[in-house]
Amino acid sequence: MENLQKNHMLGTVLTFGGGTVLLLLLLFIHINQGNVQISPAVILEAIFAPKDDLAHHTVRYLRLPRAVVGILAGGALAVSGAILQTITKNPLASASTLGIHSGSYFAVVFATVFFTTMSGVNSLVIAFAGGVLTAVIVYVLAGVSNTNPVKMVLAGMVVTMMFSAFTSLLQIFFENETAGLFLWGSGTLIQNNWDGVQFVLPFIIVGLIGSLLLSKSLDIFQLGEEVATGLGQKVGRLRVMAIIIAVFLTAVTVSVVGPIGFVGIIAPHLIKLLGFQKHVTVILGSFLWGGIVLLGADVLARVLDSSFSELPVGAITAFIGAPWLIWLIMKKQNRKYNGKDTGILAGQIKETGFQKWVIPVISILALLTMFIGISSGNQGVQLKQTFDAIVWNTDPFIKNMALDLRMPRLLVAAISGLLLAISGYIFQGVLRNPLADPSVIGITSGAGVGALIFLYIGSISAVWVPLGAFIGAITAFLFVMILAYRAEFQPTLLALLGIGVSAFGSAIIQIIVVRSDMAVASALTWLSGTTYAKSWTELMYYLLVPLLILVPIVYVVSDRIHTLSLGDDTAKGLGLHVLKTRFYLALLGSIVAAASVAAVGTIGFVGLIAPHVARMLLGPAHKHLFVTTALLGAVFLMIADVLSRTLLVPKEIPSGIIVAIIGAPYFLWLMHKSNRIKL
Repeated sequence: MENLQKNHMLGTVLTFGGGTVLLLLLLFIHINQGNVQISPAVILEAIFAPKDDLAHHTVRYLRLPRAVVGILAGGALAVSGAILQTITKNPLASASTLGIHSGSYFAVVFATVFFTTMSGVNSLVIAFAGGVLTAVIVYVLAGVSNTNPVKMVLAGMVVTMMFSAFTSLLQIFFENETAGLFLWGSGTLIQNNWDGVQFVLPFIIVGLIGSLLLSKSLDIFQLGEEVATGLGQKVGRLRVMAIIIAVFLTAVTVSVVGPIGFVGIIAPHLIKLLGFQKHVTVILGSFLWGGIVLLGADVLARVLDSSFSELPVGAITAFIGAPWLIWLIMKKQNRKYNGKDTGILAGQIKETGFQKWVIPVISILALLTMFIGISSGNQGVQLKQTFDAIVWNTDPFIKNMALDLRMPRLLVAAISGLLLAISGYIFQGVLRNPLADPSVIGITSGAGVGALIFLYIGSISAVWVPLGAFIGAITAFLFVMILAYRAEFQPTLLALLGIGVSAFGSAIIQIIVVRSDMAVASALTWLSGTTYAKSWTELMYYLLVPLLILVPIVYVVSDRIHTLSLGDDTAKGLGLHVLKTRFYLALLGSIVAAASVAAVGTIGFVGLIAPHVARMLLGPAHKHLFVTTALLGAVFLMIADVLSRTLLVPKEIPSGIIVAIIGAPYFLWLMHKSNRIKL
């Protein structure tokens, strides 16, 4: 007993005493970084005996405020994460994984566009409102009464995709108004004076005090809701107060330094790994080590970018935090989740008479979409003129536009959508999760990394970018498979690992885009997914072979996908080698998705929507489910292509953003509906 007390005391001293020493060391290193070298003696003199000279002003009004705001922001994010992890009973919860950052960021961008005269307090209120809205949406989507960590993280992912699409749309529509938000939107600690520190300090102190006042209640809540209720605790009120404090602390940081992720995961888990359980010490320790993590990340960012041209600290925290998230997921690998646990499987649909008409109707819709697409341009929709030009050759210019420019672009969109839908069809069967698609498994993020590495790091011609995308996608898939092998390819584990890999890939993408300092706009457009200027070249070189070879293979093995979707025990009972089958099917789905990404960039939601709509129309195991899914994917991306060209003439919106804006509301409804399904 005495040894335990000594060990606990030693751990406390090392955590808080050693942490304070490390923080001061990082603070000194951070202040010493910059284009202008300042000696340690001058730094100490500037802090304790300031003079009116340039070196002292640089330390006191540029470098010191940046370091202090990093400590405060890191501490606030860490405390927010600690509270969210307790109140949601989710060890993976943080402002970034639950989508709160994306909601706050969107709210600030929206206000910047439509309310140009914003003060600091107003930006905080707006960020707070966006964060609260996001937290409520995620909590409702995940199911207030029957939620679990997997479902909550997936809900956060869907909401993040939705708000990211809305934010990108605003940035395209209002390029001038949002021109200065790119670096801030990636997370940055840049400060030109003490205004930012003076603004956040009182709010963070209030949030920290509020969280400490809740610490005893959180200790009781951690024992279980029934125990807490039995001890007289009002669980519902505690949950609301805790979430408000967590979102408030997040909003404070977003309003000043932008959305910075993963600090809220790293710091609280460090404290808990050291053996601290009571929330007083967890909150205080998280605040200290959150400051250490964020300040250390900023130090690392400036080491990596020796030119000091500003590498977003948010990208560095994601670069560090995503592997940490993957480690946490692997640590929980012994927890078995099945379709019933996740609570998001689609319900059964009865046979109806209209099912035989589904494929003919969708085929006709595809042809109509194709014709409207080749007839649409800067002059509007010219159906009759286009028909006459093609059939009777009345206008060679319109005929050339329709057949040589618009037709190949629409065919690229159709086949890419078809491939994405089929990939989603595979992953939803393999993972037994209708919210799975290539982006969930990390394929699209890996493809983006591969493409940018080929384009900017290797100085290779843009012709080879699709090859880089393909290599990156397969690399991401193999990495996830290697990790998942240890856990026997648990479906939900694959989904969570994919989210971690996606976050890691996104961090690398941000770093590459900022460091390359070239063609940022075109790179971001490609990463959003676009069918702009696609021609017969993309069709012949990137899509034709997958269409003619891979799609028939998937069709032949589709019965195994249906068997896997019934559950591992049932599949084994039917004689299927589950692990091997799941691996090869997931590999096939990755290759199919990589082919699409190579042609049109990273487009999400098609692989989510098409398979689920097909199941709604035909049922979960209909013989024509595969064909219907493929046709729906083709139609969906063709519609997005037409809208991308016509909504904002002469500008063009990336098709991936159009797809996300259409698909996000549908999946908000889908996840909410799933909460009422009795499994």
